[in-house]
Amino acid sequence: MTIYALSSGPGLAGISVIRVSGNNTKEIISKLTVKKLPKPRVATKRKFVKIKDNEVIDEGILIWFPAPNSYTGEDMAEFHVHGSRAVVNAIHALISEIDGCRLAEPGEFTKIAFQNGKLNLLKAESVSDLISSETEIQRQQAIKIMSGKSSDKFNSLRQRLLKILANVEAKIDFPEDDLPDDILQDIHFQTENIKDEIKKILNDQKVGERIREGFKIAIVGPTNAGKSSLMNYLSKRDIAIVSEIAGTTRDVIEAHLNIDGYPVVVSDTAGIRVANNEIEKKGIKLALDKADSADLNIIVLEPKSVDFTRYLDGLLSKNAIILVNKSDLGADIIDQEIKKHNPIYISIKEEKNLDKLINLIKENLKNKFISSEDIFITRQRHRNNLEKCVESLENFIKKKSKDDFDKAAEDLRLATRYLGMIVGKIDVEEILGSIFSDFCIGK
Repeated sequence: MTIYALSSGPGLAGISVIRVSGNNTKEIISKLTVKKLPKPRVATKRKFVKIKDNEVIDEGILIWFPAPNSYTGEDMAEFHVHGSRAVVNAIHALISEIDGCRLAEPGEFTKIAFQNGKLNLLKAESVSDLISSETEIQRQQAIKIMSGKSSDKFNSLRQRLLKILANVEAKIDFPEDDLPDDILQDIHFQTENIKDEIKKILNDQKVGERIREGFKIAIVGPTNAGKSSLMNYLSKRDIAIVSEIAGTTRDVIEAHLNIDGYPVVVSDTAGIRVANNEIEKKGIKLALDKADSADLNIIVLEPKSVDFTRYLDGLLSKNAIILVNKSDLGADIIDQEIKKHNPIYISIKEEKNLDKLINLIKENLKNKFISSEDIFITRQRHRNNLEKCVESLENFIKKKSKDDFDKAAEDLRLATRYLGMIVGKIDVEEILGSIFSDFCIGK
């Protein structure tokens, strides 16, 4: 099967790139150019014509990548044409008429590259992350993963486990031969070391995931305190509806922001109060859930928020900044319980003290995004497999009797399997669909 897709961005553009990969690539080039194949990996000027009557569709650049020296490992070509929808649609229609050709699914080119051994699973994921990166720190992390440092680390740990497993299986295969005591001691010593190394990787404060997904900030507080106004201020556009009517926001509204190069996801939530109806009750539950999962809570109050102190204990158990909006109404009427938490007195309407809030947010970001050369985990999938690997290693270490070697070997096999699933060293077909479906079409 040969696949094709627009690999550049959709819509009007100066140049569009249509990518083709598969056994029919040579036939497609021949039919669309009515000429022999160009030199491999050399940009060649060609006219692209209709198959039936040779009517010229466009004139552009053709690059031919014969297998196995291509991105996918298959015969591959790129048609660089003018970025007109009419041109792109016409070339797509012509390719679709050729037997064995179909439009590519999201991420299918990279999936084929992985299946053909052109890159491992971690590098494939980093390609998607690089395409999706919106901030400099996200780009840097994707490039680091693409460089192979994470892959090398997990492959090294896996190879060390395989050596330990070989010694354990040798004892199972030749039970009459006793392994020297120093080898048995070394098996448990090495296993403990590997387990500790993985635990150290897991103890990373989820920096990699925060960089990839964004630092989560929840704006919470009572109704009519100015949460939506703050959301609009931070976003520099009108995302949320602002009204003097209490309870305007019912659902969670999110915005992806770039603050000093750090990726941030800000959530505006429903006002917290005694609910008047079932819909508002659900909105308040969503607000509290969002606050619970956030990396930072911005609690927005106003001078009359005397009945909100009972919610503070739960929200302050995590990292939080307390704001008292509408401070022009007078700080003397603010509840004493709120004053104990040293809030920042602001006025969103007059943009008073909002610079203090921005600086506090930046400090939080710098503390959470501590620069590290040793970021290995960027997805929950990686973390889950590492946690299961540690669990299997702990089960192995508990089995110290030589009579338990059969069961202990299975624990080691599971540990190596979980490490292998991170880089794709084993059959991982069941997870490939979910991984590559996050890619854009044409990649």
